[in-house]
Amino acid sequence: MSETVNSLGFEKAPQDTRVVVAMSGGVDSSVTAALLHEEGYDVVGVTLQLYDHGATIDRKGACCAGQDIYDAKRIAEELRFPHYVLNYEDNFKESVIDDFVETYLKGQTPIPCVKCNQTVKFRDLLKVAHDLGADCMATGHYIKRTLNPNTGHAELERAIDHGKDQSYFLFATTQDQLNFLRFPLGGWTKDVTRHHAQRLGLNNADKPDSQDICFVPNGDYASVVKKINPKAEKAGDIVSVDGTVLGHHKGVIHYTIGQRKGIGIGGGVNTDNSPFYVIKIDPDTNQVIVGTKEALARDIISIDQCNWLIHEEDNIEIMLKFRSVMKPIPALLRRGKSGTATLTLPTPQYGIAPGQAAVCYLNDRVIGGGWITGTENSAVKIAA
Repeated sequence: MSETVNSLGFEKAPQDTRVVVAMSGGVDSSVTAALLHEEGYDVVGVTLQLYDHGATIDRKGACCAGQDIYDAKRIAEELRFPHYVLNYEDNFKESVIDDFVETYLKGQTPIPCVKCNQTVKFRDLLKVAHDLGADCMATGHYIKRTLNPNTGHAELERAIDHGKDQSYFLFATTQDQLNFLRFPLGGWTKDVTRHHAQRLGLNNADKPDSQDICFVPNGDYASVVKKINPKAEKAGDIVSVDGTVLGHHKGVIHYTIGQRKGIGIGGGVNTDNSPFYVIKIDPDTNQVIVGTKEALARDIISIDQCNWLIHEEDNIEIMLKFRSVMKPIPALLRRGKSGTATLTLPTPQYGIAPGQAAVCYLNDRVIGGGWITGTENSAVKIAA
C-alpha cells in the first residue's frame, strides 16, 4: 500500500478525509469521534433520536435518549466539530420496535439490536453519511475490519477483547456497507477506551455501559409488547410434551425457549423430579409446551434471510454462535436457495430459540449468518 494511506485507508491527508461518526452518547462512540478529530480528520458527528418524550414506551435513561443526545452534542461542541441530531423515531418504531413485537407474537425471541444495526444504523444512517459527502462512517462497535491481502476486500473479525466483541450483532452487515464502515475500537479492550476518554477529558469518560435493550431499560419485555399491542396478552394452556395440561399462562409473550424459572406451574416437576423447561411455543394453539432439559436438545438449525460475506458453497466447517454470550462451537454449514441454510452440530445443544441469530465464523472471521426459523433433533425427530 502507498505510504500516503491514512489510518482509515484513504490515500489522502486526514484533513481531506470526511468521516461521519455515529455518536450514541456513550463512551465508545465518543472516544471514536474524539480520536479521529485528534488525528485531524474532518469529523461530523451524527446522533439519532429514536423516541420523543411523548412516546408510548418509557425509555428514560436509554441510549439515543435525552441525556445521551446532550452528552454527544456537548463533546462535539467542546472539540469543535459539526454535530447533527436526526429524528428517526418513525424509522426506529417501524424497523425495530414493531418487528420486536411481531416476533414475540410469533412465539420467537427477537434481537432488536441486530435489527437496529441492520436497518436504522447501517441502512438509514449510512445514506445520511453519503449525503454529507463522507468518505466513510465510523462507529464505536467492538469489532475488527481488516483487508484481505489477496483480494483487497474488507472483512469482519471478532474484536481483540472477546468479552466486548459485538460481531454477533453485526452479522447482517453487507459487503457494500462494510466497504464504507470503520471500527476503530476493534483492536482495544474497554479499559484502553476509558483511558483515552480520560486523557481526552470527555465528560462521559466514566459513564457506565448500557446493559439492557435500549427501549426496555428494566428488562420487562412483555410490558413493551403489551403497550404496543394490548391484545398480545392472551391466556392459554401450559402443556407437557405428551399433551397433558399442567397449568395456564397469561400469554406466550412471557416465555422463551429454554426458560426454566417463572413458567407458572408452581413447583411442578417431571416424574423423575427434574425441572420443566420451555420446549416450544405454539402461537397457533396459544400453547406453551414444557418438558425435560433433554427434550431441548437440538443438533440441526434452519436459518433464513441469510447474509454472507463469503462466496464458498456447501459443506463448510465453521464455528457458530446462536447466542451473543456463548463461545463459538463447531458446525457444518450447508447453504440453500433463496437465502436459507442449514447448520448441523456434532453435539446437540440446548435452548436454541427461533427468532435469534445464528452467526458463522471461520476462525475469528465473521462470514455471515441468518435468523433461526426452526430446530430439530436428528436422533429423535423432535422439531421446534
